[in-house]
Amino acid sequence: MTPQLGRLVIYTRKTDAMMAFYSAHFGYEAVRLPGDRIVELRPPGQGAAILLHPASKGQRGGQSLVKLVFDVPDVNAACDAAKARGLEFGAIHHADGYSFANTKDPSGNSVQLSSRAYSGRAAPPEPGGTTSDDDI
Repeated sequence: MTPQLGRLVIYTRKTDAMMAFYSAHFGYEAVRLPGDRIVELRPPGQGAAILLHPASKGQRGGQSLVKLVFDVPDVNAACDAAKARGLEFGAIHHADGYSFANTKDPSGNSVQLSSRAYSGRAAPPEPGGTTSDDDI
């Protein structure tokens, strides 16, 4: 059996803001079990869950070489919808038949909307699922 990516851990000091951000803008459901300091954000449908873990005093926010990429067929429309919900993305970039735009979450982590998965340059997403994108 080939292991599947199931969860991504984000260390943060802004748990409530992060819960609100990923719920409002990407449809994740926040689940906090009694006595557990980790919050699990469950995706709408298939995809990796995001675990929000309290950052230690020595950890600095936003200093990571990770980017969370959300696959969308139309980056312009997705950016417009995000803007209507109060989330601004930067300029939309075009590269080799697909588009992408970047922003930051409340903890300073890079977040991207990308149409690469729908361009034929990457494996298409499974119905209800997503694929990853490594655009920078």
